[in-house]
Amino acid sequence: MHFDLPTIWAGLIAFAVLAYVALDGFDLGAGMLFPFFSGKEQRDEVMNSIAPVWDGNETWLVLGGGGLFAVFPLAYSIIMPALYPLIIAMLLGLAFRGVAFEFRFRADRSAFLWDWAFFLGSLVAAFSQGVMLGALVQGIKVSGRAYAGGWLDWLTPFSILTGIALVCGYALLGSTWLIHKTEWATQRRAFDLARSLAPLMLALIAAVSLWTPFLNDDYWSLWFGWPHNLALAPLPLAAGALGLWLIRLLAQEREGAPFLAAQALFALCYVGIGVSFYPFIVPRAVTIHAAAAPDTSLHFLLVGASVMIPLILAYTAYSYYVFRGKTNASGGYH
Repeated sequence: MHFDLPTIWAGLIAFAVLAYVALDGFDLGAGMLFPFFSGKEQRDEVMNSIAPVWDGNETWLVLGGGGLFAVFPLAYSIIMPALYPLIIAMLLGLAFRGVAFEFRFRADRSAFLWDWAFFLGSLVAAFSQGVMLGALVQGIKVSGRAYAGGWLDWLTPFSILTGIALVCGYALLGSTWLIHKTEWATQRRAFDLARSLAPLMLALIAAVSLWTPFLNDDYWSLWFGWPHNLALAPLPLAAGALGLWLIRLLAQEREGAPFLAAQALFALCYVGIGVSFYPFIVPRAVTIHAAAAPDTSLHFLLVGASVMIPLILAYTAYSYYVFRGKTNASGGYH
């Protein structure tokens, strides 16, 4: 039986990236909301709600990036030089917030510095990821089998908009996570933040979605050409319905459902991006099959992935199960 290994691997990497966005997105969002909580006790609750899981969440980033390097080396060699400044900024942001987790609870006079490191590291990482997404959507200049653009080709009004949109989206995930994980004053503040962020996020999704078809004729024909527009119409309609449902859940002060609704909204947006990209891995330049490594390598790597991915899913699920329930400023769970 013949398997389309490049397409299978594209699906696995897409799943890893979605898992990273869904999981690390909310803890980056909690970090960006850190200054909006007053007092040491509330901030301790925010940090303790994500402390047991944040580093495990970043496993999916390693899997996605490593998978791209091993499975689609041509795409990796094009995307990396196109986005070097953003990738470096993202990694530095993640490093600073990781250090802040350890130093903040042990510092005395310098504690406020680590509070800011936690906030700024989260913000820089999230914004960099959003700008990278915008740069990929708008297209990367390719000549032959190499990147043909400059150092700052990624810096455009569209990529800045997607950076802002992802920051707001992660913040929404973070606020709904804190609604689910905290109580009393911290939860009330999280509700207030989520109610402000939800309509803003919907407006930004609409702005990015309406701008994207004007970037490339292929996008325009895909989303507005007949009969594609009829087949794809359920995606934006479902996203709008989910957004309105999320706003209603927040108005009703539901605790767990808003987080699930926000995650579902992200998943729908991700599907929309995937539809726009397919069958390209470097949009409008290099296809999945053209960028793939030889089938022998893909088959060998797939054997390892078939073992590792279920293990990662299992320990991730177990860690969330162990640290289920509400958290408090002392790091306890109940």
